Amino acid sequence: MLYVVAWPVLGEADDAALHRLRAQYHPGEAALIGPHFTLVFGAEAEREAALREALLGVTQRPFWFQIERIVRSDLHLYAEPSDGAAELTALHEALNPVPGREPFEPHITLGLFRSAAEAEQVARIVGRRNLPMTGRVEELALLRRSGDGLETLASIRLGT
Repeated sequence: MLYVVAWPVLGEADDAALHRLRAQYHPGEAALIGPHFTLVFGAEAEREAALREALLGVTQRPFWFQIERIVRSDLHLYAEPSDGAAELTALHEALNPVPGREPFEPHITLGLFRSAAEAEQVARIVGRRNLPMTGRVEELALLRRSGDGLETLASIRLGT
């Protein structure tokens, strides 16, 4: 399966907080990949050439984002940007010519919980302790997941 992610560049304390939260509440994924915004999720291998071409066509300049809220969706916990959401959505639309089944909501996944109540409790605590967070998106990467690993197939710096 193929994925395109946007790597957030954060201050040291915010970056450490996101890594710690993912390690605690989403350990399987945290061991595989750090905090990121997913722009293409689980594309078939046949789309690799088209995704590489789409990445080369990206004209978006680096941009700032701000995370001001932590949200729970069923059993997942997400950090959602306010500022920067429009740029992430535009990148998603440029890389996904056919809309998905669900509307795109830019986010960084922080955790997967056994119960919605537990996720809601952690969302409130994390929101009080860690927000707001400000960062930049400067780079996108095309990744291939095979078995238990991720391979970077291509990477681009925004604005080049």
